[in-house]
Amino acid sequence: MVSTQTEAEIEEYLGQVPSWLELLSEAAGDHSWGIVRDLELEETELPAREKSLVALGAAAAMNCPYCVHFHREEAKLEDITETELAEATNLAATVRYFSTVLHGSETDLDEFKRETSEIVEYIEEQQATAAGD
Repeated sequence: MVSTQTEAEIEEYLGQVPSWLELLSEAAGDHSWGIVRDLELEETELPAREKSLVALGAAAAMNCPYCVHFHREEAKLEDITETELAEATNLAATVRYFSTVLHGSETDLDEFKRETSEIVEYIEEQQATAAGD
């Protein structure tokens, strides 16, 4: 549930107030809209195109059909192609896959961080060498 003022604002942004907003408790309604408005809909450090791909990847990884549907449609508004949507979804699946492997194996986080630092350092050296050619 959102306040009357917030309902008017939502309608201005979306053309309607989605019925599922009634599911929010009164204490969370206006605040929840503020997060969506400020982070997803307003201008931030990430362009709308990138935000929609990030949101789709997260939605796919969470297996949320509601969020997947919404963020696919949102991405299409940013002229993201079906091929790009598929790639974003595949990347999300890859991250989830390796997360499952790492968690299930109880991989040592400190060792993982050390190895990652070494990998990043190596790649940076390779890029610097290639730029110097």
